[in-house]
Amino acid sequence: MNVLLVGSGAREHTIAWKLAQSPLLGQLSVAPGNAGTAAIAENLPVAANDIEGLAAAARDRRIDLVVVGPEEPLARGLVDRLAVVGIPAFGPSRAAAEIESSKVFSKTLMQSHGIPTAAFGTFDSFDEAAAFVRAHRGPLVVKADGLAAGKGAVVTSSKEEALATLEEMLLRGVFGDAGRRVVVEERLQGREVTAHAFTDGRAVVSMPLSCDHKPAFDGDQGPNTGGMGAYSPPHWLDRATEEWIDRHVTRATVDAMFEEGRPYRGVLYPGLMMTADGPRVLEYNCRFGDPETQVLLPRLKTDLLEILQAVANNRLEGTVVEWSEEACVGVVLASGGYPGSYETGFPIEGLDEVDADVQVFHAGTKRREDGVVVTAGGRVLTVVATGATLAEAREKAYRNVERIRFQGVHYRRDIGVSRGEA
Repeated sequence: MNVLLVGSGAREHTIAWKLAQSPLLGQLSVAPGNAGTAAIAENLPVAANDIEGLAAAARDRRIDLVVVGPEEPLARGLVDRLAVVGIPAFGPSRAAAEIESSKVFSKTLMQSHGIPTAAFGTFDSFDEAAAFVRAHRGPLVVKADGLAAGKGAVVTSSKEEALATLEEMLLRGVFGDAGRRVVVEERLQGREVTAHAFTDGRAVVSMPLSCDHKPAFDGDQGPNTGGMGAYSPPHWLDRATEEWIDRHVTRATVDAMFEEGRPYRGVLYPGLMMTADGPRVLEYNCRFGDPETQVLLPRLKTDLLEILQAVANNRLEGTVVEWSEEACVGVVLASGGYPGSYETGFPIEGLDEVDADVQVFHAGTKRREDGVVVTAGGRVLTVVATGATLAEAREKAYRNVERIRFQGVHYRRDIGVSRGEA
């Protein structure tokens, strides 16, 4: 079967790498892709947010399945548009994708269906939001309702900081339409974990848990990023808690979306905080995570295309999905200055020097006309290794990270290390 994969990050390169292993695969196209996907598929010059362009490309190329990587084309209704022209897609409809594209919707959904989350209020009035802040005793998080390129959630440490954030969002409009409504919620304490699952709207197949490292620098210091690395599984979390999350969060959410008349198909991934009072949902994501995908799919033993096809055709029930018991660690190599300003266009050396059993997934890369791969974004590569233990996977990943070179390269040196272990 012919597949079109939408996106250009390391997540998409990882998905393409896994799809290329399927005996079911015919032609694989990626729009727009990167230098990594170009080595295993045909890149198309169509932007991930060009809904009409993607629909036309899928029709012209006789695509049998479209796999959507990023959240924005889902929020813009790509799956709905493809349905109109009769092309199956892996990913939620626009209405279902609102679980990520609207924080107000997702928080209200959790409240209505008893899914554990932080205490919160939703506001479109600065005065009402400010009154909520002043009446609250503990620290707060202020979140823009809509998609804000990963920058819409501001963790504050004081009432003054929370009020200043509200002023920026509601009065100054720093996030435009995405910040016209806000969620203000209590700031939870604990360790974070992500819980991905495949679902066709009724059946649910949970993936192993994973953890990412968002701050730019070692020891979880510095500004938040899209993710500086990830590992799976979290050895500090027991099986009973994992099963509780599966039952009371993931499956409960899929059931809630069905009851709301928004059946959810694709990958659902709640981000959770493991608090002293148990797991609490921080947010939902309507697609595979990045960099979590890079440490999950190398552990997948079942044919990924077979699973995606089952989800798209509402027949996930009964599909057996198997995972390796090995641990996996992924380290992101970023451009110097990321997540702030940075330069690109630097040649990347050492890609052919990594061990045969280590994967290097491309994100911000492109291949020049002379064949040289150069940097083209903030997060450039994810170096991924597996091992019998987390320590073994970490050692292998970092041994290979040191073989890759480009001007200004920056990476954390503590990926896969839990707090208190460094």
